[in-house]
Amino acid sequence: MTSANPSLEAQPAEPSALAEISQETLALTKRLFVQLQRRPSTLVAGVLQPLIWLVLFGALFAKAPEGLLPEGMSYGRFLGAGVIVFTAFSGALNAGLPVMFDREFGFLNRLLVAPLRSRSSIVLASVLFITVMSLVQSLAIMATAALLGYGWPGGGGLVLVLVTLLLLVFAVTALSLGLAFALPGHIELIAVIFVANLPLLFASTALAPISFMPTWLGWLAALNPLTFAIEPIRAAYAGQFSLSAVVLDAPYGQLTAASCLGVLAALAVGLFLLIRPLLDRKLT
Repeated sequence: MTSANPSLEAQPAEPSALAEISQETLALTKRLFVQLQRRPSTLVAGVLQPLIWLVLFGALFAKAPEGLLPEGMSYGRFLGAGVIVFTAFSGALNAGLPVMFDREFGFLNRLLVAPLRSRSSIVLASVLFITVMSLVQSLAIMATAALLGYGWPGGGGLVLVLVTLLLLVFAVTALSLGLAFALPGHIELIAVIFVANLPLLFASTALAPISFMPTWLGWLAALNPLTFAIEPIRAAYAGQFSLSAVVLDAPYGQLTAASCLGVLAALAVGLFLLIRPLLDRKLT
């Protein structure tokens, strides 16, 4: 027997706000992967360049003097952590380029007038895409380093490596997205990326320990966010997974793995809070 009042009939449940935002984010993320599928050279170059660095630099300094590196570590294993971090850093620093191109080609304006449940999905899609890309590239570097005999972190060490990379990627992605909305065009953004890449690499412990550096450069390296990511990963490769283990002997004091992760977490949260007002203005 049917109900006399159609309004009493069961109505399909409307999707929740979280479900709609998730759907929008996944759709926009899929679009970025489709672009990558059409231009796979981006991924190939992103993996090949650090692999070349790892092989050439590892061979170049294979006969480094004893005592240069802590605990008699081979230079290839020492360099591996630096290349892993620099790969993730470079990928995250490029996170703003797709957004910048969307701005210049007008696609971002189409998204802003589309009936999106939340325009935050535009930013979340970029974060998700860059995170996956950075992790894939970093795992490729880690696998190659293992094949070259530079070691592989254990189960707990691998967790530490992934957590460290995620914190660094979140922080740098926030910075790159902020620049994508603050700068006038992609030329300026690419210029910032080129200017920032190598100085931050050389002013870190990626290529040499702080003890090998002049005092002024040692201070810069001890304050460089890349160093706070490199040293916990390097300790994981050395088998020192304990978060309470000292991993960085800086001019201002000793830092444990937990302290380095805390600095990276604070940096990620701080940068996202810093760019949030800018995103709110640009995405409204």
